[in-house]
Amino acid sequence: MQVRPGQTPAFEAAFAQAQALIAVIPGYLRHDLQRCLEDDHRYALLVWWETLEAHTVGFRGSPEYQEWRALLHRFYDPFPTVEHFVDVTPGRAPAL
Repeated sequence: MQVRPGQTPAFEAAFAQAQALIAVIPGYLRHDLQRCLEDDHRYALLVWWETLEAHTVGFRGSPEYQEWRALLHRFYDPFPTVEHFVDVTPGRAPAL
């Protein structure tokens, strides 16, 4: 995610609030927010879900998502692409 220049402190403060919204969604497992060392306006948000639908239907269809949008979407430029991955590390069971 690319955050608008000069907005990183406000984004991180808003994210501190927003993370509680996602954590209550059924199927949520955990998340990590990481800031890029080379570009301090670039972030990676990794969220682990029990199922794809927990994110695409459960979270995206929830009132909490509307609050998430209100808190965070104004910081992005451009708007981030959301992609879904599965762990294929040898020796680990697949998980979203």
